[in-house]
Amino acid sequence: MTATRTDSPSSAVAGAEDLFRTLTGSAPAGVWSAPGRANLIGEHTDYNDGFVLPFAIQHRTAAAARLRTDGRIRVASTFAPEPVEVALADLETLFPAGSRAARGRDAVPEWAAYPLGVAWALRALVPAWVAGTLPGMDLAIASEVPVGAGLSSSAAIEGAAGSALNALWGLDLDAVTLARAGRRAENEAVGAPTGIMDQMASMLGQADAAVFLDCRSLETRSIPLGFAEAGLEVLVIDTGVKHAHSTGGYGERRASCERGAAALGVAALRDVTPADLPRAAELLDPVDFRRVRHVVTEDQRVLDMVAALTADERSRGLPEDVIGDLLVASHASLRDDFEVSIPELDTAVDTALAHGAIGARMTGGGFGGAAIALVDRTLVAAVSEAVRAAFSARGFAEPHLFTVVPSAGPRRDA
Repeated sequence: MTATRTDSPSSAVAGAEDLFRTLTGSAPAGVWSAPGRANLIGEHTDYNDGFVLPFAIQHRTAAAARLRTDGRIRVASTFAPEPVEVALADLETLFPAGSRAARGRDAVPEWAAYPLGVAWALRALVPAWVAGTLPGMDLAIASEVPVGAGLSSSAAIEGAAGSALNALWGLDLDAVTLARAGRRAENEAVGAPTGIMDQMASMLGQADAAVFLDCRSLETRSIPLGFAEAGLEVLVIDTGVKHAHSTGGYGERRASCERGAAALGVAALRDVTPADLPRAAELLDPVDFRRVRHVVTEDQRVLDMVAALTADERSRGLPEDVIGDLLVASHASLRDDFEVSIPELDTAVDTALAHGAIGARMTGGGFGGAAIALVDRTLVAAVSEAVRAAFSARGFAEPHLFTVVPSAGPRRDA
């Protein structure tokens, strides 16, 4: 399922190998890695059965692994000082299906629930007698994906751990199945009510392309971006404000969307079109209506972005004005209708646009994290300096700025 590395390894690979040797005193059987992702457009549409257009990035999480013979799984991470070890047979007790992991969250730290949750989800995909014969595992995890920045460090952990488990357990599962297992781990083992966009972007990423994903059917199409050829860079502006999807406003937004779909008599907001919004305004309270309006218009923006990137006119170059307008409209909708932006994200977006960015918007679930700006290569340094100055002037902590490159999905590195 995963490709063997043909380019230079990420720093996470060396970190995972070193941690594994510290943990076990010997070398791993292999090291697998998976990327984080940036979302070009399509925010909070995935759990509404809608459309998204993310791409995998060059920053990766690595999992060094080796089988063990005692039926136990031990996970260690550079995120935490102590490893966590449980019996494979106890995973069903830790993460009882459909429970949102009430007991599992109490029994293991959240970081460990990601890889352990993936192991639990993968064991559930095979017959019980097969699951009972799967050997134990040592996993050591290191990451270069910024945590809490809206770049899906969690899906990268799930993808790396899932790739290692899939290979060493000989399951031969495809990328979409592993993405589903990652989502189940995040939803039920961790308790974060996220959709499947992050896992699919990480598992199906390709160089210089975005993944156009229909979150209902899970059909995907690779959309060439051509940013490098056009002299454009995707600048990430990490505000440093951390978010956590397992608590707080993310779940509230999802519940609001579910109420809107129920009131409109549809299975999901994917089934609502912009033409339906006047009726929605009559049926819903003002807050739920704004949430619905964001999702419905964001779905349309994704479709419009795909059309712009694949139109026959691409022979004349990227339609930068269309792309930029869609990014800006997406941010305004997330800020005003979905209300998941924060002053730091708004400052990042506004400043980038004022200093020459083609388009900019917050990316990820919101309440912190990062913004992205599409910037001419020659302006990256100037835009970055302007953003730093704007943050300083407003008393915000200094942001972390870096560019990301649309990159390949999971692979075996060693």
